[in-house]
Amino acid sequence: MSHDHEHGQDATPPPPDYFEPEGWEDRYAGAANRTWSGNPNVQLVAEVAGLTPGTALDVGCGEGGDVVWLARQGWRVTGADFSAAGLARAAHHAAEAGVADRVEWWQVDARTFAAGGRQFDLVTTHFLHPPDGGMVAVTRRLAEAVAPGGHLLVVGHAPSDSLQISDAHRRAMWVATDLVESLPDDVEVVVAEQRHRPTVHDGVTLHVDDSTLLARRRG
Repeated sequence: MSHDHEHGQDATPPPPDYFEPEGWEDRYAGAANRTWSGNPNVQLVAEVAGLTPGTALDVGCGEGGDVVWLARQGWRVTGADFSAAGLARAAHHAAEAGVADRVEWWQVDARTFAAGGRQFDLVTTHFLHPPDGGMVAVTRRLAEAVAPGGHLLVVGHAPSDSLQISDAHRRAMWVATDLVESLPDDVEVVVAEQRHRPTVHDGVTLHVDDSTLLARRRG
């Protein structure tokens, strides 16, 4: 109980909970323009540019920057996110980019994601951080959606002292090798490493590591 509440005054509203859909609904609804840059994520370009386009699933697609890039490369893409507002923005950006006919949308929470028999040549997710180390279980779920011969690309933030974040957010971060145990026997690791990347936040250059896991289901 806060001090202000004890004295009958209005308490400061709690910060948005970005572990849940409602936090992102509010964030996307409150932003007049893009929340994100619209550019594809660096590790996606690095790992996927050389692959033969097929079907792709981008989980936690947000406003659709990666979906649009993949579609422009010739992929047929399903963008999945637990935020309806994020998916609406993504659909708008895909239409602006002229790739609406190559994409479809799926509202689903990665924590309860089930492939349901659907398989894709590429399953990718960037900076998805379920609470309390939940990315291990999510990776196991995503691996089920990878077709024989297809790839799984999972990229996230490693815990870093340079990031001013809460303990809860720090516990949600992970390093690439944390996820290896979740892979099925027929999915082999291609890359499991930390990739250093400078980034600018509020005018300050931060040095962060992209936890990068690339795996392939044997054909």
